[in-house]
Amino acid sequence: MTEQRKHFPEFYITAPQPCPYLPGRLERKLFTHLTRDKSPTIVDDLLTGGYRRSQNIAYIPYCDGCQACVSVRTLVNEFRPSGSFERIVDKNRDLVATRVTAQPTSEQFRLFRSYIDARHSDGGMADMTVIDFSMMIQDSPLKTFLTEYRMKPETPLEQDPRSWPLVATGLCDRLSDGISMVYSFFEPALAARSLGTYMILEHIDFTRRLGLPYLYLGYWIQGSKKMSYKSRFEPQERLGPQGWVRS
Repeated sequence: MTEQRKHFPEFYITAPQPCPYLPGRLERKLFTHLTRDKSPTIVDDLLTGGYRRSQNIAYIPYCDGCQACVSVRTLVNEFRPSGSFERIVDKNRDLVATRVTAQPTSEQFRLFRSYIDARHSDGGMADMTVIDFSMMIQDSPLKTFLTEYRMKPETPLEQDPRSWPLVATGLCDRLSDGISMVYSFFEPALAARSLGTYMILEHIDFTRRLGLPYLYLGYWIQGSKKMSYKSRFEPQERLGPQGWVRS
């Protein structure tokens, strides 16, 4: 194997399997391994060009006769929160967001298991162990970080937010032109707070403060109720045959 080929991604196609988002359809993925010897520029080009990262793999849908999955990114400098978004922010004024290194903790894993067991017990992550969880967070060749959201008690015994209850966590990658939200989980008992939406709103603000133009939200899937929420964070661009186009 030549040195040039060693550092260039090799692509593979998965076997067809039932689509988890659209009943009655089959999904396939085109993927490559994101090993640390790959060029950071190539890896960034993949992830800003519509690929999604899962641990050390970057993939895009490669389904026969279906193009329902569309990569979307929010234009953070033009985003203006609606009244409903502002109310969600107000509900969560008692939360403190802290960026931390991509190192898993037992506290994060307990929260993750509560979220999965309550929301996605029949999904692909239902059987994830603590080792799988650690790999999800650590196995990344990118500038990956976590955002922890902790709730300030009404009468805190400690003023250090790191001692306050962890209620939500977001796993993200920093790209050349934005932040990519890889996976988020939160305390299911706090459904009234709309923590999933709040984390996106908070990351929009964070991305803007970094001076980056885009927050990558992954795939919006036409016809999937699970993914319909992503269309709410406008203005946004969607990736099509002609590249990124404002929706």
